[in-house]
This record gives sequence, structure tokens and C-alpha cells, in this order.
Amino acid sequence: QILGKAYAVLSDAEQRALYDEQGTVDEEGEALRGERDWQEYWRLLFKKITVKDIEDFEKSYKDSEEELADIKGAYVDFEGDMDRIMESVLCVDYTDEPRIRKIIEKAIDSGEVPSYKGFVKESKQKMMARKRRAEQEAREAEKTKDELGLGDGEEDLKALIQSRNKDRKKEMDDFLAQLEAKYGNNAKSRGKKTAAKKGKK
Repeated sequence: QILGKAYAVLSDAEQRALYDEQGTVDEEGEALRGERDWQEYWRLLFKKITVKDIEDFEKSYKDSEEELADIKGAYVDFEGDMDRIMESVLCVDYTDEPRIRKIIEKAIDSGEVPSYKGFVKESKQKMMARKRRAEQEAREAEKTKDELGLGDGEEDLKALIQSRNKDRKKEMDDFLAQLEAKYGNNAKSRGKKTAAKKGKK
């Protein structure tokens, strides 16, 4: 209805002149009293977006120059805050984080973007909190989908998504395991040294 009224005003010379001059519209005017089926009209101008359209866009967007520019832009805009970067980049979920991190690290190494402490020194606790939030949101989305009865008749698509999610989850788990191996052992060894020193005293 709002789009319909805006279009009616802008496409009618008298209504547009009145709006340009006074900033108001004649609600009783002929242009706004039409019974046009606006949904049908806009559908003629803009085709319906399907799941396939979204998937095709995701395929063409991921690993593209456009995505690369968006990731670098988000990194600079948010000064390395991965929470905000992951929220702003299109078509990503928490399982894409290892890939996004590699892209940013490469850009830092090449001098394309500055090295922000928020990114380089991000704590493992913050990473895990982000993972837990994303998993919780995914569970809530799945529950809502079930409640609304969505997904019926798209079994092949669901199977494909589930397969992808399993692969992505394995990548994320491997990534976290690497972090554990890199930083966890150091923390444990520091703890042992501290304990040893206390024993000597």
C-alpha cells in the first residue's frame, strides 16, 4: 500500500507538483483512490525470488571479487571485530569463519588492510561465544521453520543443505581444534610452570 501510494503520487503530475511544493498529498485525490492490484503490478516489474535464485547468487558471490571487497570493507569499517564482520558479510554463517579469517589474514600480510588488535588478539572465549550464539540462532530458526511447516516438498534441497552444514561443521571443529592445539597447550604449560615455581617457594 505504501509503495502503491508513493507510485501513484510520483506518476501523477498534479499530485507530484503538490508534493514538491507543499510536502503533502491529497489523500482524497483520484490518483490514490484507484483499486489497482499493486501486488500483481509489482510482480510484473520484479520477478518472484526463488530458493534457486538465492542459491545461484550465493554460488556466484562466494569467492568472488565482490565478496573479497565486502570482507575487506567490513574488516576496516569494524576495525577487526569478527562479531560484526560475520553479521554484515552476505551469505555467511559461523562455519564460514575459517575461510573469512584466511582472507583477512592474507590481506593483512599483503598490506592491503591494517592489522587491528581486535582481530589479531581476539580471545578464544569470544570466538566460542560467537559460535554458541550462531548455533542457538540456527536451532531457533529450525524450530520456527518446523512450527510454520516450511520446507515441505523440498526434500532434495533440505538434504543438500544438511550435507553442506555437516561439511562446514567439520571445518569449524577442525579450526577450533587447531586453536586448542596452538593456544591450549601453551596455557597448560604456563600453568605447570607457575605451579612449579610456587612449589619451590
